[in-house]
Amino acid sequence: MAATPAAAQPAMYAVVSGDRLKLLMERTGTGDAVTSRDLAEAAGVAHGTIGALMNGTQRVVPERKARAIAARLGVDLLVLFIPMERAGRMLVPVQQVVA
Repeated sequence: MAATPAAAQPAMYAVVSGDRLKLLMERTGTGDAVTSRDLAEAAGVAHGTIGALMNGTQRVVPERKARAIAARLGVDLLVLFIPMERAGRMLVPVQQVVA
């Protein structure tokens, strides 16, 4: 079986943190709150995907889903997601908190 060419694979994006997603859901770009079910429906993703991104059991989604989630929240894509193809990264980088 031949490997799929890299150009045919969708760009993947990692959520910065589940806590940031929760915070943005509490106050979207319009100032309103959105539930995980409403976000999933508006972004065209499974409700389980939103829950998994919030609790950390899933960190990475295809670009199309990342863009749809960010758009519904009213934020720039890079506020919530990190592109995984940048510099050839294959693993989700650990976000460090500076005290």
